[in-house]
Amino acid sequence: MIRKEELNLVTEWDKTFKKSDKVDHSKVTFVNRYGITLAADMYVPKNADGKLPAIAVCGPFGAVKEQCSGLYAQTMAERGFLTIAFDPSFTGESGGNVRYMASPDINTEDFMAAVDFLSLNEKADPDRIGIIGICGWGGMAINTAALDTRIKATAAMTMYDMTRVNANGYFDSEDSEEARYQKRAAMCAQRLEDLKAGEYKLGGGVVDPLPEDAPFFVKDYYDYYKTDRGYHKRSLNSNGGWNVIGCESFVNQPILKYSNEIRSAVLLVHGEKAHSCYFSKDAYADMIKDSKYADNKELMIIPDAVHTDLYDGGDKDYIPYDKLESFFKENLK
Repeated sequence: MIRKEELNLVTEWDKTFKKSDKVDHSKVTFVNRYGITLAADMYVPKNADGKLPAIAVCGPFGAVKEQCSGLYAQTMAERGFLTIAFDPSFTGESGGNVRYMASPDINTEDFMAAVDFLSLNEKADPDRIGIIGICGWGGMAINTAALDTRIKATAAMTMYDMTRVNANGYFDSEDSEEARYQKRAAMCAQRLEDLKAGEYKLGGGVVDPLPEDAPFFVKDYYDYYKTDRGYHKRSLNSNGGWNVIGCESFVNQPILKYSNEIRSAVLLVHGEKAHSCYFSKDAYADMIKDSKYADNKELMIIPDAVHTDLYDGGDKDYIPYDKLESFFKENLK
């Protein structure tokens, strides 16, 4: 028997962005194949008729739906799509008894469960479903597109490959057998410490206070997650972060193995000056290499934009919503 958990959902508007008067908003829940109940915000264009093209949105990794995934979902709903922004398993308002864990498999399944929900929603057209993944969930979105044949279009925004960064470190600076061994050993030791303590140790939230000599990308994250611009009380990145062992399995499980077999359309968007731009450039190259389906794949580089500019638009409205609208309308028709 598939049963949904009763979640304690917030009823007031508690987003980091203003509520639109062009869409109807409601809270919804759905279940993934592991029996975890996920919480989502659904946005529907006002006075919409018939079954609508639909988009599921998630990310960044460690964020919640009240931050930029909700902004994307609401904005795309203003442009005619039925959308949901959801919290992944173990985070935000979603279920999962152990909090602040991550899994390449379960988090890919979260996206597939969102597609399940949209496919069965009376207001959505099951033959016109797309997904948007932001930051770490950009990689998850591509992984989902390689697995879920119901998805007709995928946009990966300011993408991170979380398996690569966990296995190799930032900028591949720890890409060696010895460095990975030390990571594995440290997490194995932490597992025992957690069991002895009876709770999981947190780590990985954005550093606060910000050191003066912090790298630019750390300052970039701080500017979003730790200020009024993007802070949210349920966001892992805004607060204590994931469990230290939360991403342990990412080290051994690359998620983009079969990206060059994706038949549906994929758009990768990244800021020119983002520290993470190499993820999208390499993912795009791998996606079209020896692929029979390269014609509907595209890499879009936004001049001057940094990583978090594609979270909320930054100070110059860097998010290319017109491009997203045309991309999804063309591929969800």
